[in-house]
Amino acid sequence: MPPEPRELRAFAPALVLLGVCAVINYVDRGNLSIAAPLLKDELRISASQLGILLSAFFWTYTAMQFFCGWLVESLDVNWVIAAGFLLWSLATAATGLVRGFAMLLAMRLMLGIGESVMIPACSKILGFHLTEHHRGFANGLLQAAWCFGPAVGTLGSGLLIARYGWRLVFIGIGISSLAWLPAWIRWMPRASARASSLLHPPSFAEILRRRSFLGVSAGHFSLNYLTYFMLTLLPFYLVHERQLSLKSMAKIASAYYGIEALSAVTAGWLADLFIRKGYTPTLVRKAEVIAGQTIAGIALVGCVLTSSQWYLPWLVALGIGSGAARAGPLIFAQSLAGPHATGKWTGLQNGFANLAGVVAPALSGFLIDRTGKFVLPFVITAVLLGAGSLSWAFWVDRVEQVTWKSEQRTAPAAANT
Repeated sequence: MPPEPRELRAFAPALVLLGVCAVINYVDRGNLSIAAPLLKDELRISASQLGILLSAFFWTYTAMQFFCGWLVESLDVNWVIAAGFLLWSLATAATGLVRGFAMLLAMRLMLGIGESVMIPACSKILGFHLTEHHRGFANGLLQAAWCFGPAVGTLGSGLLIARYGWRLVFIGIGISSLAWLPAWIRWMPRASARASSLLHPPSFAEILRRRSFLGVSAGHFSLNYLTYFMLTLLPFYLVHERQLSLKSMAKIASAYYGIEALSAVTAGWLADLFIRKGYTPTLVRKAEVIAGQTIAGIALVGCVLTSSQWYLPWLVALGIGSGAARAGPLIFAQSLAGPHATGKWTGLQNGFANLAGVVAPALSGFLIDRTGKFVLPFVITAVLLGAGSLSWAFWVDRVEQVTWKSEQRTAPAAANT
């Protein structure tokens, strides 16, 4: 059986390194969009080819989520995340050496493969090494890192590309990121999180048949829809709807991501506090994500319907609600699946949830083109958040470890022994 989960303090070095890894993850995936104007002219890439390059990352990233769920259960997850980090860092560095569209497309596909291990591996590590009353803060910290990634990448990479050119920046970031690997090898959790060979983890089919899995996946999809909606449309909305300059837009967008990150950490810490005080994980975890999504949905409607500068308070409320909700979905996977099935559950859940990245930008852009306004895309996102809240409330059972068939078979044998 797996050893007792570590306390948060003993786990702190590994948690900090996972947070750094999460920031690098989002910086590397966003660099191409920042370098796009220069890269497009130098390599003579058409607008349609650029669109393919920007979306190609999600082709392999989303598809590989299902495989990575199995991978982190079958191998030592510490080395799986290290291998994925090495692959995506080399792909980033190699992007600075490409000479045409085909090579650039190959690097984007490779980047998606490497980065796909991040979320299943992190969820597996946290679920195995941390107790329930520490998972809120830890997951909130990782969500904060994923929120800070776009802000750090946009500002830092943008300034570096303007000064040194896109090739040197890709090569430099890819190579310098490799310094994370020896630090991870030094401070990664020493107790292996590979327990599936001992406990006969459930099959993918058994996980898919669980009512709670369907509810969590539906709720996570609605939340990811908001995440991708804001990542792709927030700058465009601020400039075209609110008539902001690029400089003002960058400041407000960065502030939004900062509020979202702070909210994620705070909400996770508060949730752990309430659980330590005796409230049930079911009540606390559901209340956290439902309250966050409800606040975000109301704020979306207020943000798009209000006039003048009054949209700013609504944007602040949106960041608070989104951050609070984002701290929750992976905890459900860790708590419901148990330490020996977290990787498989998370891979499936995150794979379905990331389909929102395919739908949200395309649908929103189509509706804005047809109507000339942002109202309908904002309202649709708010409605999905409301539906997701209902899914968390009524489709997800008690937040406690599921008893899998393999465990039901093992229990009588252990009793007889």
